[in-house]
Amino acid sequence: MKVYTKTGDQGKTGLLTGERVDKDSLRVEAYGSVDEITSALGLARATCRNRQVCETVYELQKLLMLVMADLASTGETAYITAEKIARLEEIIDRFDGQLPPLTHFIIPGGTTGAAALDLARTTTRRAERNVLRLAKEEAVNTSLAIVLNRLSDLCFVLARAEAELPG
Repeated sequence: MKVYTKTGDQGKTGLLTGERVDKDSLRVEAYGSVDEITSALGLARATCRNRQVCETVYELQKLLMLVMADLASTGETAYITAEKIARLEEIIDRFDGQLPPLTHFIIPGGTTGAAALDLARTTTRRAERNVLRLAKEEAVNTSLAIVLNRLSDLCFVLARAEAELPG
């Protein structure tokens, strides 16, 4: 099997439902921006020194595969549920509880890993905006915007943990 299929040469791509849509559609833009988060998190995982942060980032990358699947389907299946949101909140609380109170603005770039996590945070904010834009035009699982909102918060906390906590 070849990597290229030529099925997208005319500017269309397939959703999980088999439906063909324009590559510049809001739906494709939304799951494409989530794919960018996955890559930014990959960079973070490759550069972070804190083992707990790395393990968490890997878990987030797997979660984002479900987010993309949810966005790439127009069917009844919801891959992102309230339980996924609750899991992110648990992780945020666990890491935040290990950090000193925040007393100042943080300028990204303290470490390579923290900077990569901040890039993932800002990419997540853009993906959230894309999902909200899509939701104004098409049916979208309402948990998607929430999970992306929590993910951006978690990326912020993980960046702090990477920069401030021992590995």
